Amino acid sequence: MKKHPERPVLITDAARSQDDQLRSRQIRYVTMMSVRAFCLILGGILISARVPLLPLWLSLCALGMVLLPWMAVLIANDRPPKSKAERAADAAAREDVRRALTEPPPAPDYITIDSEVIDEPRRRAD
Repeated sequence: MKKHPERPVLITDAARSQDDQLRSRQIRYVTMMSVRAFCLILGGILISARVPLLPLWLSLCALGMVLLPWMAVLIANDRPPKSKAERAADAAAREDVRRALTEPPPAPDYITIDSEVIDEPRRRAD
């Protein structure tokens, strides 16, 4: 008997859903901000413990507390890289727009309908 794989087989080239992307970005953001909080707590512990090379350790903690929020926001707002197919579709769309803006529109095809012009309206016989 075959064992079923733990992950489903991918049968489409569809990108991850927006909810999945948002969830992964939220997890990365919370993780980085947790590391920032850890740097703050570690700085407090280092000051009270009077460890050797205290200025070096405190400057590393301060650097982490300053840079991590900036990096967390950049990473949280970033989307996954586009695949080759998405890049090709974007390039084709840009080319279509460029072509539509630079080329003159095609001449319209007028449709002529045969008709008769009637001068007087006909009266109904009652």
